[in-house]
Amino acid sequence: MKEIRVGKRHIVERVAEPKDSAINYASGGVDVYSTPAMIGLMECAAKECLDEFLDEGYSTVGISLNIKHLAATPIGMKVRAEAEIVAVEGKKVVFKVEAFDEVEKIGEGIHERYIVDINKFISRVKNKNSKEE
Repeated sequence: MKEIRVGKRHIVERVAEPKDSAINYASGGVDVYSTPAMIGLMECAAKECLDEFLDEGYSTVGISLNIKHLAATPIGMKVRAEAEIVAVEGKKVVFKVEAFDEVEKIGEGIHERYIVDINKFISRVKNKNSKEE
């Protein structure tokens, strides 16, 4: 694995679609860009920020979010999320995340991801199924 650099940034952009609405997520009763969709975009930016540092067979999983949704965005407007690595603590990586629409900042917070060996991770998850039988 390459050394993960504090300060590395990554941006992802999308258009807020009807599937991203608060009504569709059942997280609200208004037809605007939802908090879950915004958080998903923030997580995507953080995940993609780390991808270049990982060896084949490794990925990251989200382990913590502390997010504020600051402003509403209409469906059809472009949204973007920015992630910046602010700390590396072993396999845990901490990000400052922000989201914007075409007019203003719509969200901000801290997101943590953990580096995992995909095969070991999936094996542990599958073991949960065998314990239920």
